[in-house]
Amino acid sequence: MTAVLRAEHLVRVLPGEVPVTLVNDISLEIERGEFVCIMGPSGSGKSSLLYLLGLLDVPTSGRVWLDGEDTSVYSENELANRRLEKLGFVFQFHFLLAEFSVLDNVALPMRRLGKLGEAAIRSRAMDLLGQLRVAEQSAKHPHQLSGGQRQRVAIARALANDPLVVLADEPTGNLDTASSATVREILRDLAHRLGKTVVAVTHDPAFAAAADRRIALVDGKLNADWRPAPVFTSS
Repeated sequence: MTAVLRAEHLVRVLPGEVPVTLVNDISLEIERGEFVCIMGPSGSGKSSLLYLLGLLDVPTSGRVWLDGEDTSVYSENELANRRLEKLGFVFQFHFLLAEFSVLDNVALPMRRLGKLGEAAIRSRAMDLLGQLRVAEQSAKHPHQLSGGQRQRVAIARALANDPLVVLADEPTGNLDTASSATVREILRDLAHRLGKTVVAVTHDPAFAAAADRRIALVDGKLNADWRPAPVFTSS
């Protein structure tokens, strides 16, 4: 089986008087329909790796293959097109546009891609909102929604162009326990029922436990021995 995402010897160094290595010689493969969590201590390079895999950042050295294509040969415009066509992004902060309605936020990636007419765009946006149980919020603006509703709208937007891969950076970081569980189940369902590849950065052990595979980073390197600290609750 060909990996949907493949990284080969990825390195990302922030230049400066004292260069900082964010990602240090990482190679990995992620298959279609796999739900993978990236974990590790703060500052270990988790988000930096996610942004490299999502073509949001360019490696200092190394390569990323997306759907069998070597992205190192792409121009800036080609990278932008591949992101729009094949990748969907969900962040800790939903980044919905305040001046747009919920429906228009979901429609925006489809309008940018330009493959569908307006009627089809609005129909698909409503269908996605319905699947994520927020269709009744379609005419509202983001400030009128709860945190969990906003994140579900953000997931609908990430799915707008039917991407191969959904990348999520701490998608439950600002949510309560119930909303976190809902988002976790939605992302797992995307992988297991719809065959999307889902790659998520998380600090949440319960979220990571739902994944098919966990990847740990320490100091920018893969570290198979790292484990999150146990969570203690007062009785």
